[in-house]
Amino acid sequence: MRPVIERTDGESPFTAFALPGRPGTDAFWAAVRTPVSLPVDGGWRTLFLWRGPEAVLDFESWSPPVPLRRLPDTDCWYAEVPMPERLRVTYRFLVGDTAHADPFNPVGAGADRSIAATPDAPPQPHWPALGPDDVPPLPRSRIRWNSARLGGRRTVRVHPAGGGGPVVLLLDGDDWLYLHPAMTAFDAAVAAGDLPPVTLVFLPAKDREAEFACRPELWEAVRDELLPLVRESGVPADLDRLVVAGQSLGGLSALYAALEFPELVSAVACQSGSFWWTPGAGDRPEPLNGPAGGVIAERLRRGVDLSGLRCAFDVGEHEAAMLPHCEVTEALTERSGAAVRVSRSASDHDRAGWRHALLRDVAWALG
Repeated sequence: MRPVIERTDGESPFTAFALPGRPGTDAFWAAVRTPVSLPVDGGWRTLFLWRGPEAVLDFESWSPPVPLRRLPDTDCWYAEVPMPERLRVTYRFLVGDTAHADPFNPVGAGADRSIAATPDAPPQPHWPALGPDDVPPLPRSRIRWNSARLGGRRTVRVHPAGGGGPVVLLLDGDDWLYLHPAMTAFDAAVAAGDLPPVTLVFLPAKDREAEFACRPELWEAVRDELLPLVRESGVPADLDRLVVAGQSLGGLSALYAALEFPELVSAVACQSGSFWWTPGAGDRPEPLNGPAGGVIAERLRRGVDLSGLRCAFDVGEHEAAMLPHCEVTEALTERSGAAVRVSRSASDHDRAGWRHALLRDVAWALG
């Protein structure tokens, strides 16, 4: 994509975006809040600004990197990016090998990422706007888990939202601790009555591809090692009800657990599950070009009784290559007897779009 703003003498090229003052001046930078979007046919024209050395605008999943263009005789770099309707994305600025959050955007995702949303993207209630310098609060309770089955040590945080209740196991737990403040969001959702009290267990991954592939070791370790430690921790938790929430490969693993460990998993909240996965798929040039639904669809076709399981599926509207895999899996899961909820989020393959679905789908999964 190439920026299309042109500067005319004596006139700010950003006037259409209602940015006051002469670009590059201290007064201009003091007033800047970006990104900002203008409507165009079928979508939006979104302005991103950067002050300092040459940089590249880097999106998490939706777009290739976009070079920035410098406004002559200023320290102002910019890109005007066409965006489709209903999109929420994570992005950052790359200066050489160093990543930076957008200093003009108050909505961050960790220390070096920011979140942009087109004006028609649905709101995400309960998620606080944390800037790059804000530190999200962490659960006070933590478990040092030295897993004999998985190998290695990891720290698992535990939080009783609203006093605790059914266990919600958050795969990729460190992302939901340090990039997106799930503890704060779940507390707010419970306080608002949008979610019953739950006990959050933040499970970090050491090797996502190995642990989240369709293999039993992770779930044997969760059943035999981790959940007994949660029980012994003293944190209030209803261990008879377990909701597994996962995204991408984590979503694949969550549904696999429900299929192969039905006595363990009560419900699943799955966002953009990697249902294209088959053994060796990651080694293919185009891993999503394999059979629709991958090994999970094959397993469902062989027959399994999922009556009693509640399974919420969500995938981004802009994940075109993922949709065929998700649609097949959703239909087969329902055909196998599960109660199924299907939704589509205003996103690509991006945690910024999965945040609201996580809260909403966990609430639905708990009935």
